[in-house]
Amino acid sequence: MAYSFFQIPAHGRSEASEALNKLLAGGRIASVRKEFVATGEQSFWAFCVEHLDRPVPASINQRGGSKAPKVDYKEVLSEAEFEVFSKLRDVRKALAEKEAVPAYAVFTNEQLAAIVRAKPATATALGKIEGVGAARVGKYGAAVLEVLQEAPAAEA
Repeated sequence: MAYSFFQIPAHGRSEASEALNKLLAGGRIASVRKEFVATGEQSFWAFCVEHLDRPVPASINQRGGSKAPKVDYKEVLSEAEFEVFSKLRDVRKALAEKEAVPAYAVFTNEQLAAIVRAKPATATALGKIEGVGAARVGKYGAAVLEVLQEAPAAEA
């Protein structure tokens, strides 16, 4: 793991905010901590980003966009699975807004689809899904498992 630190002025944009956005868009992020430092006119946001210590994959272009084709999960998942997937996206959006992070920092669409397919009933089972480690299970597991428990059982 590697750590990157950023100080983003509370007023206006800076090169640091663009560098932070680029890291978040192109890296494999383990955690993001942010704190507001109030110093009058010089107030700023301090960010500590823990990420995998390896280069950004070649599939990510300079602006952070992915060259891989987009997946239409409505076509890939069954109707019932897509309904649960949509509910999980809504929960992910609410969690991301609460923490002021991008939605993909909570879970990616690929991870949500894997969760829907695996139908984990416990935090341990949720943690076995690729990219869903102990930190994510601890922060978001209860909300995800609640959605999965409320989902109707799949027909055999």
